[in-house]
Amino acid sequence: MRSPALRHVLTHLITPLLMCLGMGLAYMGAFVTPQPHHLPVAVVGEGPRAKVFAQTVKDEAGDKLDVRTVATRSEAVDLLKSRRITGAYVPDGGGPEVVVASAASDMGATAVEKVFTPVAARQGLPLKVTDVARPTASDPTGQGLFFLLIALSIGSYASVAALGAAGAALPMRIRALLTLGVSAVVSGIGALLAGPVFHLASHDLAGVWGMAWLYCAGILFLGVGLHTFLKRWTTLTMMVLFVMLNFTSSGGLFRPELQNGFFGSLHAFWNGAGFVEGARGLLYFGGDGLSRSVWTLAVWLLLGLAVTALAAAWERTRTPVGRHAAQRTAAVTAPGTHAGAEAEEESEETVGV
Repeated sequence: MRSPALRHVLTHLITPLLMCLGMGLAYMGAFVTPQPHHLPVAVVGEGPRAKVFAQTVKDEAGDKLDVRTVATRSEAVDLLKSRRITGAYVPDGGGPEVVVASAASDMGATAVEKVFTPVAARQGLPLKVTDVARPTASDPTGQGLFFLLIALSIGSYASVAALGAAGAALPMRIRALLTLGVSAVVSGIGALLAGPVFHLASHDLAGVWGMAWLYCAGILFLGVGLHTFLKRWTTLTMMVLFVMLNFTSSGGLFRPELQNGFFGSLHAFWNGAGFVEGARGLLYFGGDGLSRSVWTLAVWLLLGLAVTALAAAWERTRTPVGRHAAQRTAAVTAPGTHAGAEAEEESEETVGV
C-alpha cells in the first residue's frame, strides 16, 4: 500500500470494526432470545399430591425449570428473599397463587408468571400474583442498578485512556495515585446519581458507594496496568472485558437462568455481576449475599493492583534509552503533533463508544 495516510486510516478502522462485531455478538447473544434454563422455582405443599404436581410441572417444562417442593408458603418466601428461587406456586388455598420477588429480577418474575399462568388456567381459576420484594417507586423495573453500572463502567474505562496515554510520561506511582483519585470521583458521581438524583438507593447509600469504588478501582488499575503492555489496543481490550462480557453477564436485565450457559457462567465471578447483585442484596434483601459480592469485587481490585505492579516493575527494567525515548515521545504529545493525535484518537475512541 503506497499511501501512508491511507494505511494509517485503515489500521485505525480495525478497532471500531472489531468493536462492532464484538458488541453485536455479545449483546445479541445475551439478550435477543431470553429463555429459562433451569429456572429455580418451588411448589408449596406436602405429601404425595404436591410431589406429583411438582413432577408434572417439571416434566412439562423440561430443562426450563428446576422444581422443588416446600412445606409452607413462608418457607417459599424465605427462599425468594435469599434469592435461591425465582418464584413459588401455591396451588391450594383461596386460589392458585404465584409468589415472586421482582426486585431480584423483573424479567425473572415475569418468566415465572408466564410459566404458571397456564397451570392455573387448567384449574379453572385466575392466577393471583404476589410480589414480596418490590423495587423502589423511583425504579419500578429494578433495572436502575444496571444503568448505574453502565455509568460507572464508562467513567472508569474511558479514564484509562487519559491515565495511560496522556499520563505515559509520569512515573507509575503518580499514575497509581491519580487512579485512586479518579476511582473516588467516578464512584462518587455514581453515588450521587443513585441517591439524591434518581433515588435508587433510599438507604445504605454509603454501602453502594463503597461497592462502586471497589468496582471502579478494579477497572482503572487493571486498565492502567494493561496500557503499559497493550498501548492503543487497551481500548478494545477494556471494551471486551467491561462492556461486551460485563454488561451482558451482570444480571442487570436478565438473570443467568434466562441466558445461555456462557453468559450465565460468567455471572458467577464477573465484577459487574458482583456490583449489581451486591447492591440488590444491600438495598432489597437485607444484605443477603453481600459478602460474596464484596469478595468478588475485591478479587478484581487485587488483580488490577497486581497488573499495575507488574507494569511498574517492567517500566523500571527498561533501558535508559527506552525511558528517555518514552519521555521524548510524551513531551511531544501536544495537540497538532502526530504522537498527540494518536493519544487523542485513543481517548476519543474510548469515550465515543
